[in-house]
Amino acid sequence: MAKLVSKTYGEALYEIAMEEGKADSLLAETEEIRQVLAENPDFNKLLNHPKISKEEKEQVVETVFKGRISREMTGFLLLLIQKERYRELDAVFQYFIDKIKAEKGIGIANVTTAIELSDSQKKQITDKLLITTGFKRMEMHYAIDKSLIGGMVIRIGDRVVDSSIRTKLEELTRQLYQIQLQ
Repeated sequence: MAKLVSKTYGEALYEIAMEEGKADSLLAETEEIRQVLAENPDFNKLLNHPKISKEEKEQVVETVFKGRISREMTGFLLLLIQKERYRELDAVFQYFIDKIKAEKGIGIANVTTAIELSDSQKKQITDKLLITTGFKRMEMHYAIDKSLIGGMVIRIGDRVVDSSIRTKLEELTRQLYQIQLQ
């Protein structure tokens, strides 16, 4: 259900951005709002609190954001509050960001490795992904997970390439359990 909500509202925001010719500005606003909300978790708690009326929440949004962000974005935030979908704001914004970046040919890759990669290794991974995915540019996010033992896991959207040693060992373990001794 949450995925349907994020797609529906994210698509609506995308259509507004394209119709108004404000894809870049709304993308920047979306990323800034996400950052502000991440730095101020109490603001989200306030807007998600069930005992605070919609009218009070709308007034808070207008007070905080009006004049600081575009009228389209302010109206969009108010719409989410009116429809009681504010709780899904982050997922909606993520859908919108992904859609705009896909439109611009920007791929978003999350790379998890067991150890820190050097700059040259990161460049090799980026270059390889640009060739194999067809994106014009890659936005790379790196993380370290020592439990991988070695190798890496690359996520681009819904696609996952897992070449970690941990996964290979798990597969080998499953295969060994399936072998029947004769």
